[in-house]
Amino acid sequence: MTIALDQPAAPAATGHAGIRRWLWAVAFLVFVMVVVGGATRLTGSGLSITEWRPVTGAIPPLSDAAWALEFEKYRLSPQFQLLNSGMELADFKFIYWWEWGHRQLGRLIGLVYLAGFLVILLRRQMPWRETAILFAMGLLLGLQGTIGWIMVASGLQPGMVAVAPVKLTLHLTFAGFFFASVIAFATWLTPLRRIEPAWGRAGAWLLLFLLFVQIALGGLVAGSKAGFTFNTWPLMDGALVPAASTLFAGTPVWENFVDNVALVQFNHRIGAYILFAFALWQMLSLRRAAAGSGAAKRATAIAGLVLAQSALGIVTLLLVVPLWAGLAHQALGFTVLAMGVVHVTRLSTGTPLA
Repeated sequence: MTIALDQPAAPAATGHAGIRRWLWAVAFLVFVMVVVGGATRLTGSGLSITEWRPVTGAIPPLSDAAWALEFEKYRLSPQFQLLNSGMELADFKFIYWWEWGHRQLGRLIGLVYLAGFLVILLRRQMPWRETAILFAMGLLLGLQGTIGWIMVASGLQPGMVAVAPVKLTLHLTFAGFFFASVIAFATWLTPLRRIEPAWGRAGAWLLLFLLFVQIALGGLVAGSKAGFTFNTWPLMDGALVPAASTLFAGTPVWENFVDNVALVQFNHRIGAYILFAFALWQMLSLRRAAAGSGAAKRATAIAGLVLAQSALGIVTLLLVVPLWAGLAHQALGFTVLAMGVVHVTRLSTGTPLA
């Protein structure tokens, strides 16, 4: 979900340096939020706080009694009763701080975005159309927070020991939407050094679409813990393509796409192959049609990043998802997404600001 404004040019860059810095700061905070969210998931911390209190929840337990109360709330959750019944208070504090930190980052992002938007609105620093887009982006951020709580609530239902994979995927994907919108707006406000060729615009959009699809497929892998199974490459279950009885073991058929770890992982693998092949094709096409252009250079960088991301994904799989590899894989994935958004936005703007 990028903001690619097709009008001839963005407003003059003069006076917008502060807005650009604000947007890049928000994008950086979202990037950190995604990485911390990955750590929260991999450490099993996401269900440690069982209530959603947007304001008062910012205050952590400050006394032994407060810690005992929070721990007692967690002890009533299905995850504790079915999975962590031997957990002590010290262990609970470890997972609590991860989730608390994740939520604090969410609050910080909301406050930073709201403060910047109010300054722009009250000082009338941008035309009404662009201000309305920034407002819509703020609504998207609020929706993302709401989806986060819906995701957590799904893991607190009877019999659940983790959040629902589909809801985790929605949470991650909408984080990608907001991140992409911020990157796109900041890029749109950044002056071009030279005019970009329009050639390759459709390919850039398709590449961005494939990036979002791959992020969503990665969310399903994370949510179903599919990365902890079939830890071989390039073969999977002894074959390049596992047997249909393995990929479609469950019923109804559609549930295999979100709950069957074999099919979920296989789809993520296929998505990586398709994404790399297309990124490579676009790089070669742009280097042939517009050699030396900014578009060709970006396409080359994106293809290199996709290759690195694929290699890191293989390492993560073979090592059975150690924390450092899982976080690096997620971080690099959003780095590639940022590059894809910049690529699309530059090709869609196509005219220097000044």
